[in-house]
Amino acid sequence: MDDKSPLVTHVSWGRMVVEGIGEGKDFKLYPGGGRPWDWGETGTRHSPGIQPADVRELLDHGCQVVVLSRGMQLVLQVCPETLSELADKGVEVHVEETTAAVGHYNALAEASVAVGGLFHSTC
Repeated sequence: MDDKSPLVTHVSWGRMVVEGIGEGKDFKLYPGGGRPWDWGETGTRHSPGIQPADVRELLDHGCQVVVLSRGMQLVLQVCPETLSELADKGVEVHVEETTAAVGHYNALAEASVAVGGLFHSTC
């Protein structure tokens, strides 16, 4: 199995395309693959935002760097507990607007870094 993180080949409002996975709105990506990110699984909302449970799947896939997108208009928040948990595990974290997050994530993936990301393609 290829353990490279898949590249995001397109991002626009409400639409992303990920190599080997397909098209969707929000994604969880990690070395070896990814899937649509269903906020309902963990009860995620714009506020308080990305929760520790949202990033655990990324850690389970061996991510050493995590990119968290806050949406195109920076509406999605990140729980302080999420950042604390990642820091406690020695994971480098980048929190950015979605298009910047995709660019950063793709650059790391192309460099074969064990990168994961949570991407929200609307607000």
